[in-house]
Amino acid sequence: MIFAELPIADSEGALLAHSVKRELLSFKKGRLISKNDIAALLAAGIARVFAARLGPDDVPEDEAAVEVARAIAGMGAEAQEPFTGRANLHALHHGLAIVDVDRLRALNRLHESLTIATAAPFEQVEARQLIATVKVIPFAVPRPVLSEALALISSAPVVSVQAFQEKTAGLVITRLANMKPSLIEKSETAMRERVMALGSMISDVVTSDHRIADVAAQIRALKAKGCAPILVFGASAIVDRGDVIPAAVVAAGGTVTHLGMPVDPGNLMMLGRLGETPVIGVPSCARSPKLNGFDWVLQRLLADIPVSAVDIMDMGAGGLLKEIPTRPSPRERPKPQSAPRIAGILLAAGRSTRMGGRNKLLVPFNGKPMVRHAAEALMASKLVQSVIVIGHQAEEVDAALEGMDAPRVPNRHFATGIASSVVAGLEAVPGDVDGVVIALGDMPLINAQEIDRLIAAFNPTEHRSICVPVSAGRRGNPVLWGRQYFPALQALSGDQGARALFDQYKDEIVEVAIAGEGVLTDFDTPESLQHSGR
Repeated sequence: MIFAELPIADSEGALLAHSVKRELLSFKKGRLISKNDIAALLAAGIARVFAARLGPDDVPEDEAAVEVARAIAGMGAEAQEPFTGRANLHALHHGLAIVDVDRLRALNRLHESLTIATAAPFEQVEARQLIATVKVIPFAVPRPVLSEALALISSAPVVSVQAFQEKTAGLVITRLANMKPSLIEKSETAMRERVMALGSMISDVVTSDHRIADVAAQIRALKAKGCAPILVFGASAIVDRGDVIPAAVVAAGGTVTHLGMPVDPGNLMMLGRLGETPVIGVPSCARSPKLNGFDWVLQRLLADIPVSAVDIMDMGAGGLLKEIPTRPSPRERPKPQSAPRIAGILLAAGRSTRMGGRNKLLVPFNGKPMVRHAAEALMASKLVQSVIVIGHQAEEVDAALEGMDAPRVPNRHFATGIASSVVAGLEAVPGDVDGVVIALGDMPLINAQEIDRLIAAFNPTEHRSICVPVSAGRRGNPVLWGRQYFPALQALSGDQGARALFDQYKDEIVEVAIAGEGVLTDFDTPESLQHSGR
């Protein structure tokens, strides 16, 4: 790759290294400079730009990033479409992030052009949460580096998510003389909340005197009922293997795997086993909802991840969980970044006034109604939900979409123009979405991957809240709009389309390069259909 300051006249085909902004000109970093761009730059008085030219042995940033992301993703992890050299992995379900730390380090040591960042090993993650990101630092990765990385990954994933399982736990709470009933109640509440938060339940809760024989009998009884794991919340902290709870596990016929852990709070935890059933001696600090070492062990067991004595002893790195001035409390910690929740709106209510009396959406196109192609693209994408706005010949359009799990939204005012359909669609999408993709029913060449590229580009904090597909230097459809623009979209009227807002919010627009011409191609006249040969 050649990176240099180039005269504008010699910059065609190079990638813009830094954003350029003038009064009527706004080109963002990474833009492939065209002949028209050169003319615009010269007209704006710009004589030279920093730009990059890729060589024959360079793999473009997006191509390299997504190839590595797909290779490292294991079960429970899904690679997203790339944008600006970044491809993210998101969790598919609630569980624990599993990271092959040794191979991750090896990958990051290959070459400075390729970086991979992940969640912490065994970090609890939610569905849709960001768990890893592959980022290419320059505009390309040398092909030998990419080949070496893929060989190192091979077929074994580097990042995965082990889902929490639905288990039925049992709980023994021991008591001493003069122990307040409220303390027993607090112990039970704390355990139920922890277990339920991980997708399991406590089916049986028993109390016992804090004596070896009594506790052993209760452990055996819970095992006989099929409870696993069994939690034992002692009235007194465990201080030795000969103490009541470890001795009760042995008396019940089990073994003590490990006593204590290098995690604070949570030092005085015990892990044992009765046959195949895990038994945990719960530390007193677990009456508090704050994170402690017991949580780390419970999380792994409820995700069906075996825990050995060595695993516990290795928890010391990062095991200082007590609040310190430089670490915020759990309530203050930032919310983990998640995949944006983007909905889709398919506009399919128009009268097809330019189609010579036919409803263009019902015209056969490659063996099915045109509108069905557009709807299938939305349904196959990563949109959280899509709604279809219908109006003109609503029954016929609905029949053309038979079997598609997308709500139909009637627009009784369709004759007033496209704005009424945009408004109807916005009123029907879920209230918690971060944005919408507004698509047109007469664009059957759009595919799901192109929609997913718009979603990947969306990042309001980086002023990428309006995502517009671009092919051959021309802007097309569909367009992704962040929810902050919903009021402006709902204020449109008549035949004003959403693109009328582009000039007003030009600094928030990001252009997303699309290879094909599907984002530019609509069929709204008989001639356009005839020329397509479909």
